[in-house]
Amino acid sequence: MTPGRMVQQVLRGAQEWCYERVTMGFPGMVIDGRIVCEPANLSQGWIGFDFAKAFRRPTRIMNDAVMQALGSYTGGRMLFLGFGTGLGAVLIANSKIYPMELAHLPFTKRGLIQNYVGDEARRRLGRKRWSTNAKNMIKQLGRTLNVDSVVVGGGNASRLGRLPRSVRRGDDDLPFIGGLRLWQGNWEV
Repeated sequence: MTPGRMVQQVLRGAQEWCYERVTMGFPGMVIDGRIVCEPANLSQGWIGFDFAKAFRRPTRIMNDAVMQALGSYTGGRMLFLGFGTGLGAVLIANSKIYPMELAHLPFTKRGLIQNYVGDEARRRLGRKRWSTNAKNMIKQLGRTLNVDSVVVGGGNASRLGRLPRSVRRGDDDLPFIGGLRLWQGNWEV
């Protein structure tokens, strides 16, 4: 998927809609509303692409995990963990949004967090062992970051089974709310 092709498909799908702005969740690193790394699972050309010009509307871009985290936020210090291809991680506190690359932290002496809780790990280890790893990691990160709540989301969140106490599952519609919220209030990303 190229950025131009994505824009064409979105414009085609939204041709009957009336909208003033666009919020885009991107599956990769975004700093200050700019894509800074080409995505691992899409075509090249995303860095520097002028989305506002292509959409013909003011456009804001954020990491896709940030978009769901912002939609899930209900106050306090919240940690969002997105279980998809990899692991998206976002901390929100006092209207400040902190995207984090926690997947690249060591989980054991032999590997990074992503090696134990990403989609490839789920297929390699099996659902039961993967789920145990993920739940242990959720509890550890929640304690370490001293958060009030933890929300899990992403394509593999439903495969976790019963969640630890004080952890809630995010809804798949919440990224839409997050996209809207980015334009409201004084969020710092």
